[in-house]
Amino acid sequence: MIRVALVDDQFVVRAGFRVMLEVADDIEVVGECGDGPAAVGLVERVRPDVVCMDVRMPGGDGLTATRDILARASGTPPAILVVTTFDLDEYVFGALEAGASGFVLKDIAPDDLVAAVRRLANGYALVDQAVTRRVITEFARRKPVRVRDTGSGDLLTERETDIVRLLALGMSNVEIAEKLVIEASTVKSHLGRVMTKIGVRDRLQTVVWAYRNGVAAL
Repeated sequence: MIRVALVDDQFVVRAGFRVMLEVADDIEVVGECGDGPAAVGLVERVRPDVVCMDVRMPGGDGLTATRDILARASGTPPAILVVTTFDLDEYVFGALEAGASGFVLKDIAPDDLVAAVRRLANGYALVDQAVTRRVITEFARRKPVRVRDTGSGDLLTERETDIVRLLALGMSNVEIAEKLVIEASTVKSHLGRVMTKIGVRDRLQTVVWAYRNGVAAL
């Protein structure tokens, strides 16, 4: 069962997301609150796998809450899914820099929200397909807090470089495996080693690093 916490200052949004998510038999909403500081305490109490986090809340923003949640986490931290009404809001970039693993718009369809939560719970990052290229292009030009800037991709093997380039094109492990004629488990292993080498925590940050270091072309 995937445990989810909802953080949004609008009750109607939280209620709507709860209904959308609990239709799925593998997702349980284990808590909700209306501001960032409350979210930090909520996560410590209920230990969710995924947090659906609004970014603009009068009682305390989701950006600071994301940083605090990830900094305080013991063991595996929850995946933070940023939910916003703005596709290029400055808060989105700040949230990704703070360590959020996903980004979707508030008008997301119910099935897509469920899929996003499942994806993050399984360790994959996600950015809304409507804005993926623009977000990555802009974010790649910045200096993310959590990405180690190596200056080049020289520390990767040829196979690792090929895999990262395909990842940057938006391919899944299975698609990468088919392209390179290897097993999907091999792709997963290579990506794990890549993330360790470059000092990132998920696939999205790996893509950002690839663009910034010339491994993938904008």
